[in-house]
This record gives sequence, C-alpha cells and structure tokens, in this order.
Amino acid sequence: MFSGWKKADPPPNRVKPIPIQVLRNIMFVAANSNHPVLERTADMIVLAFFFLLRPGEYTASPSDTTPFDYQSVQLFLGETRLNIVASTDNQLRCATFISLTFSNQKNGVRNEVVGLGLSGDQLLCPVKTTVRIVLALRRTNATPTTLLSSVFHNNRWKPITPTIITFTIKKAVRFLGPTIGFLEKDVSARCLRAAGANALLNAKVDPSIISLIGRWRSDEMLRYLSVQNKSIMKDFARRMLHSGTYTLIPNQLVPMH
Repeated sequence: MFSGWKKADPPPNRVKPIPIQVLRNIMFVAANSNHPVLERTADMIVLAFFFLLRPGEYTASPSDTTPFDYQSVQLFLGETRLNIVASTDNQLRCATFISLTFSNQKNGVRNEVVGLGLSGDQLLCPVKTTVRIVLALRRTNATPTTLLSSVFHNNRWKPITPTIITFTIKKAVRFLGPTIGFLEKDVSARCLRAAGANALLNAKVDPSIISLIGRWRSDEMLRYLSVQNKSIMKDFARRMLHSGTYTLIPNQLVPMH
C-alpha cells in the first residue's frame, strides 16, 4: 500500500515561486551596477515574472519554443501605437502599455498578442522594462530579429541564458537569507513563471484568468501554485471555523408510495 502511495505522489522537485522582494533586490543591484549584461538580465527577469514566461521564451537557449525578439514588441501611449524605430526616446519613455507577440512559443497561439499596462513602479514594471530594452537595442542598431535577451557588450552580442538568470536569482536569494522561506537550491530560471502565477493568485485573480495569461491548457497550472504561500493560507483556518457548521440534506430513508 505504501509503495502505491509513493508511486502516486509526484516527486518533490517543484520550483519555489520567488516573492517580489527577490526581484526588488535584483533590480536594485542592476540599476546601480552600470553593467549592460546585469541590467539586461534583470530586465528579462522582470518580463518573465509579469508575463509568466518559460525560460525558452525569454532567454537564448536551445528549446522547442522561440524567444521574443525586437519585432515582437509593441509600445502604446494611450490608444496610439508608437513607432519603436522612429519615435524619440522621450516619446517611448511615455508609453503606458506594452504587448508581446507570440510567434512560435510553446502552448501559445501563433501570433497571439499579450499586453500589460504600467505597474506604478519605475523598475518593476513590464512597460518601463520593455522601454529600457528597446532603447538599448536602438542604440546598438539591432535588427528586427535581435532577441530581447541579447545585449551588445564589449563589441559583440552576448546572449542572456537560463544559466545566467538562475545564477542571478540564486545570488539574490542567498543575500536575502532563509527568512523568505526557501534556499537558493530551490530556485532557477523556471521559478519566475510560478512567481508570476502566485502573485496573481495573491491578488485574488480568477485561476481561469491566470491560466489564460500563462497559456496553460490544462490543470498543469496547479503544479505551480504552492500551498506554502503564507499570504494565501493564513486566513483559511478562520474561514473554515466560520463556515464549518452546516446541515446536510438527509437521505431518503422511507420509500415513497
């Protein structure tokens, strides 16, 4: 019987969804580093979090999916679509909405467009982050097919890989220490997708909407949502006690004539 339970249970290898304080640490360090590779790494981490991206969608890596490139981006000011080539830097910095086009991403609908608005934060914002990437690509005369996860450094294009993303996240987790509830061995580039999903769940967003944003086509999403999330679980005992008194509709004990 015990062996049957063991076979039925999935292995405990699910990545931990990192909280926003990890991202804040990464962005703070990057913003004060004056190092293009670290800055682009941090920006890709922010995009992965907000768009619930798989590593193959936001890094340069061998994968069955396609990373986003320069031509995948659209920037909007209100209802007006900005020309990311001809608009001035200041015009782009005023953007209020950004979209990414899924050309050939795993589980994505070909040419589906997913967009997000401003978060209210200058660093942790999908719009502000995308503008930073676009401006950097423009300064280096990037082609339309240049990956968003590529950075021109030391006179050559350097790809931001899952290994670099994982190293950066682990370093931030190690700096913040075990008070956040997990250790650096629990995180990797894959955890950003889970982190975004958990943030939406904390915000009381309907799980069906989370599935749409994350492009999950099954209950696979539930594997990414952790019951170790204190924000979700802290009120359940009170609610169970409050709602645990009820009566049942009795079974029909006497046959009807």
